[in-house]
Amino acid sequence: MCSDPGCGCGHDDVTIDGKKEGRTHAHPHVHPHGHSSAAAGLARGAYRRVAGGTMPLGAVHAPQLGAERTLRIEQNILASNDALAAQNRRHLAERGVFALNFVSSPGSGKTSLLVDTIVRWAARTPLAVIEGDQQTDHDAARIRATGAPAVQINTGKGCHLDARMIAQALERLDAGQALPEHSLLLIENVGNLVCPSAFDLGEAHKVVILSVTEGEDKPLKYPDMFRAADLMILSKIDLLPYLDFDVEAAIRMARQVRPDLRVICLSVKNGAGCDEWIAWLAEGASKARASGAAQAA
Repeated sequence: MCSDPGCGCGHDDVTIDGKKEGRTHAHPHVHPHGHSSAAAGLARGAYRRVAGGTMPLGAVHAPQLGAERTLRIEQNILASNDALAAQNRRHLAERGVFALNFVSSPGSGKTSLLVDTIVRWAARTPLAVIEGDQQTDHDAARIRATGAPAVQINTGKGCHLDARMIAQALERLDAGQALPEHSLLLIENVGNLVCPSAFDLGEAHKVVILSVTEGEDKPLKYPDMFRAADLMILSKIDLLPYLDFDVEAAIRMARQVRPDLRVICLSVKNGAGCDEWIAWLAEGASKARASGAAQAA
């Protein structure tokens, strides 16, 4: 996670649809040596609750500050972000919007899955996308080519989306009437299996994507992400005949981290597993609509 001006991981250059939105990150920036582990949090036994369990605080890597001050900074960062995420979640829930946060390492197939999902979801409910990348609007352009509205967030040197960025993107969608009641909202986070795990955006679920072109042990190497997710999509399974990838081992390792993790194996190339994925989406969207209607009554 980030924190010290000069660390090289600043969010001051964040833009939304190409326009600078001012300071969108809720914290100062630290980690001059890249993303650390949770050493400070583990040393002090400090944890925060996430879906499916807990994860250590102390992911900020700033040895010049000392463990105690680093931990205090991170607690402030996460508390501020969580408060904004709660506002986002209430806003979405009141309107019956089902929001998902897609997380993965780069190249797992997130955008291809979103494009395929938009096509398969057509005529069900309105759908909008928030795209997160460090640079370019290439992915948003791919989404818009399907006819779906998309807001592009460029984080500059930042390594993840946060709740404030999502709040500003929601304002843009609302202003364009692109996110009516009972919509499906798909958020594609920056490709990164570390920092996005700690930042709640106000979504209903985190969906982690693991492609068969990666290692089966990714869930054990990046446990915080897989622990925070409610669904794992094992993507690109059409490539299994050409790879040395053990599907059962990957699922077993993911469930070592989170025993109740739902897993869907799919391929957007041949359509395998896509019906199961759309059914899961439809069930979640139906529950969101019912919850929104109950709140409005």
